Amino acid sequence: MTWIKRIGFFLLTNILIMTTISIVTTLMGSMGFSIRAFGLDLTQLIVFCLMWGMAGSFISLLLSKMMAKWTMGVKIIDPKQASSHEMEIYRRVQSLAQRAHLPMPEVGIYESPEVNAFATGPSKSSALVAVSTGLLNRMNTQELEGVLAHELSHIANGDMVTLTLIQGVVNSFAMFISRIIAYVAANAVKEEMAQIVRIAVTILLDIVFSILGSMAVAYFSRQREFRADAGGAKLAGRESMISALESLRQMVEMPEDPRGEALASFKISSKKGGFLSLFATHPALEERILALKQMR
Repeated sequence: MTWIKRIGFFLLTNILIMTTISIVTTLMGSMGFSIRAFGLDLTQLIVFCLMWGMAGSFISLLLSKMMAKWTMGVKIIDPKQASSHEMEIYRRVQSLAQRAHLPMPEVGIYESPEVNAFATGPSKSSALVAVSTGLLNRMNTQELEGVLAHELSHIANGDMVTLTLIQGVVNSFAMFISRIIAYVAANAVKEEMAQIVRIAVTILLDIVFSILGSMAVAYFSRQREFRADAGGAKLAGRESMISALESLRQMVEMPEDPRGEALASFKISSKKGGFLSLFATHPALEERILALKQMR
C-alpha cells in the first residue's frame, strides 16, 4: 500500500500546483496580459520548468549511490572476503531485509567519528545501507539493530524516490511562478528596463522560492522519519528502536561529518535547532522517542 500512498501524494501535489497555475493564468488573462516569457508561451514554459525542475532531482537520484560511495569513502562488504565483524553487520541487514521483503541492498562501512548511518539508491533493488565506524564503536547490538531497521524502512517506504519527486515538483513550481511574476514586473516598467527587470526578478525569486521550497521538502522529510522509526520498530522491535534513538540523544556533542551534508536527509539523525529547525530533515530526537512510546 505504500506505493499507492506515494503516487496519491504525488498526484495530489500536482493537482494543487496545476490549480494554482490555472488561477494565476486566469487572473493574468483577465488583466489583459498575453503570456509569453523568455519567448515561450505558457505551455512551453510549463514544459520547460518541469523538464529542468525534475531533471536535476532525478539525475541526483540516479547518481545517489555512486556519489555516496565516493563522497563518504564507503567500503562495500563482500561476503566472500569480509571479516567476522563485517559479516555480523551484513547478516543483520540480510535478516532485516528478509523480514521487510526487500531485495538485499549493498552494505557498507565508512570511516567517520560521527555516530550515524544512511540509506540511499535509485530503487529498492539498487539500494545501499552504510554505517559509520563511529556508530559501530559506540552502539551495542540492540541499538545497531534499531538503526539498521530504520534505514531499511526508508528503503521499504521508497523514501528516496518520493523525496526526489517532491523536490522536483517544488523546483518546477518555483521556476514557473518566479518567471510569471518576473513577466508581470517587466510589463510594469518602461520597455528599455523590461529585460533587466525580468532577469533580476527571476534570479531573486528563484533564490527566494528555493529557500521556501527547501522548508517544504524538509517538512516532508521530518514526517517520513517518524514513519521510518515506526517501520524500524516493527522490524527490530520497539525497544531496539527507542534504545537507538536514546543512545543518539545522549551523544549530542558528537561531531557530524561535513562530507555527508548532501546525505543529511537519509541519515539516522541530524542536528539543527531554533529557526534552522524549519530546514531540519529530522525531527528532534525527543519527539521521535515520544512518538515511538505512544505507538500502538
